Amino acid sequence: MTSIVIPAHNEGRVIGRLLDELLADPHASGPDIVVVCNGCTDDTARVAAARGDRVRVVEIPVPSKHAALRAGDEHARGFPRLYVDADVVLGAADVRALTDELAGDPGLLAAAPGRLIPLAGAAWPVRAYYRVWQRLPAVREGLFGRGVIAVTEEGHERIAALPPLMADDLAASLAFGPGERRVVDSARVVVHPPRTWSDLVRRKVRAATSTAELESLQAAGQLKVPGDGRAQDAPSARTGGSDLRAMLRADPELLPAVAVFAAAALAARRRSRKAIREQDFSTWLRDESSRRG
Repeated sequence: MTSIVIPAHNEGRVIGRLLDELLADPHASGPDIVVVCNGCTDDTARVAAARGDRVRVVEIPVPSKHAALRAGDEHARGFPRLYVDADVVLGAADVRALTDELAGDPGLLAAAPGRLIPLAGAAWPVRAYYRVWQRLPAVREGLFGRGVIAVTEEGHERIAALPPLMADDLAASLAFGPGERRVVDSARVVVHPPRTWSDLVRRKVRAATSTAELESLQAAGQLKVPGDGRAQDAPSARTGGSDLRAMLRADPELLPAVAVFAAAALAARRRSRKAIREQDFSTWLRDESSRRG
């Protein structure tokens, strides 16, 4: 049986759209869906429970994604197992495409869907930023930044051994070598971007801080990333200047968008310094503009 674990902290405004898509499956059995409401102060649990018996709701008092994932594992019934963020949209057919891919290749341990980022309604600097971000090799090839990862039982053992990290999806992606992970283009997830520049920078600050945490643990030998040497040599999947230069050589018209991308990265780097200096890897800077409507 396929299990889907959805950690949700105050996601009452958006979790319904995800659950409705997952439940739009003609197969009566469908996947096993567990929603773990962690530290919620809104109606997330009520909204999820209203979807019927196919959705099991677990509530824990602490607002922690890591704790929610572990609680979800305790209640999930089978494999392959999908971990899905509550603010994305993934359909039943996309779930089947991911699980079929895992079943069809014994060497494959983890898979994620292709991503769709609807930019209508986003401010022009946000659109410019994502025009560059989506072209980056690490972004195209990695499993992170999609809000969905599907694993086999063996793949689950790999990610379950990871420590609590703010960059949980990045660490999960880097835990697998190229032959062990795959982006499945026949599956699609809708990832709603921030609509405002300030919320984009908040996301970038969180990414910069969480990447610094991952790198510090690796440097201290407290986090070992399995897989190929390339992943270990570049554990953070940071954007290099060479990537941006190659992009501009291929398409010089991207120059304004690259300038916006660089500005966002610089702003995030500056604003993340205090948190990194104080080793504050628990403050979750969440953007709310992507959760409107």
